[in-house]
Amino acid sequence: MPEIFEISALWPLTSSNEADWLAELTGDAHGVTGFHTPDHPDGAWVLNAMYEHELGPGSLSHDELRRIGEEARGDTGPVVIGGHDLSFLRGRGVATGGGLGHAERPGPEYRRLRWAELARRTGGPVVRDGYLPSYRSSPDGRLPDGSWPVGIEPPTEGALDRPTWNRLIELLVDHSPAGPDTVCFAFYNPLLTVEYDFDNHRVLRGRLGDAWRLYDHPDYESTPSNLWPEGRSWATYTDWDLWGTKVSGPAGLIEALLGDEEIEAVRLPWDS
Repeated sequence: MPEIFEISALWPLTSSNEADWLAELTGDAHGVTGFHTPDHPDGAWVLNAMYEHELGPGSLSHDELRRIGEEARGDTGPVVIGGHDLSFLRGRGVATGGGLGHAERPGPEYRRLRWAELARRTGGPVVRDGYLPSYRSSPDGRLPDGSWPVGIEPPTEGALDRPTWNRLIELLVDHSPAGPDTVCFAFYNPLLTVEYDFDNHRVLRGRLGDAWRLYDHPDYESTPSNLWPEGRSWATYTDWDLWGTKVSGPAGLIEALLGDEEIEAVRLPWDS
């Protein structure tokens, strides 16, 4: 893992004004969950990866596994949060199996399960009409208790998984004027920062060829809310509540995303 000082040196803080054009473009002053860019001039959504065990999904759910673990550990004591006893909530929520932020491939015994493959199994769309990629709109592989089977690791919210992020950076390098030396800016929405400063945009500046290192930035548990080059020929948008990252840019870049063998990307006509 890159050292903290190395990442900060490669991607130092820069003027918050660098993100003003996104605020003006989207009509969103703060970008609380990121600036939702329009097609610019084309666009596609890169879907967060899900993985399936080589033995298949199985019939045991993540929620059942959690409850078995609680019983084995004897987790019967009080649940106190913020000085309040919330023990009455124990066992009421459903552990779906999904998480927040960064994600890695679970292990060598897991393979990438594409949304399109799961959609064929379930008979539904890859992304539900009128929705953005999320747990509400993905192909529904959940079991009757509302939780995913333990043999499937569903996507996490708010960040691309590392393999997809790295591949996305490679494609962006291929479609940027100066390749890896393209000067870029990374915006992190105020909910992801320690300061929770809604009035000053938190923007980092660095080389596109070093953008993969942002995955290990110690201050953030997500990929950037927005990433764009100095010339603004393309832009990415990652919402903390979604299972995908939108890429807006020239047709050649979007076609490369849609045709890539590693990345899974889709056009959503209702989000243009």
